[in-house]
Amino acid sequence: PKTRKRGIEFLSAGASGKIQRPLYAEGRVWILPVDDIDTDMIYHNRHLAVTDINEMGKYALGNMPGYENFASSVSPGDVIVAGRNFGCGSSRQQAVDCFISLDLGAIVARSFGAIWERNAINAGLPAMICTDTDLLALDEGDRVMIDFRSGEIRNLTKNSTVRAQPFSDIQMQIYLKGGLLRYNQQNQAT
Repeated sequence: PKTRKRGIEFLSAGASGKIQRPLYAEGRVWILPVDDIDTDMIYHNRHLAVTDINEMGKYALGNMPGYENFASSVSPGDVIVAGRNFGCGSSRQQAVDCFISLDLGAIVARSFGAIWERNAINAGLPAMICTDTDLLALDEGDRVMIDFRSGEIRNLTKNSTVRAQPFSDIQMQIYLKGGLLRYNQQNQAT
């Protein structure tokens, strides 16, 4: 069954105690208007000793010029819209976990670094590819809604819509379970 909470549709697990994940994201847009944002810009290696995911968020994008205050300004549910090859570089998991720590609604990019994208999917972080974000006429701070099932992205501020690649079946299953580890645990238990 589906339920609604704060305007967000969730798949409800009822009394089972299983994770409930939103089927779409709605939030304020943060535009990262450059290509090739690497994992060192996302999460600098000087913070790799931080192992508590709850502490990682405060370092997100801290090494990217112009976004040093991102972590203290972002709100839960906000959405990053980036260019090509977002997350290229090393395989550091912290470059995904820092966004999970901040409770981002989603990250939309023209493309992702392959390892970063796989890490995001495995961690249950909503990551979607959209090559047509220019058609949304986005400005920093606009509000968007992203449907993970259909791939529809709506600029609620300017009333424009594009289609991204929706979640694949397995990406949706992993996401709904709360990440690959929980997905595997729950599938082994059944």
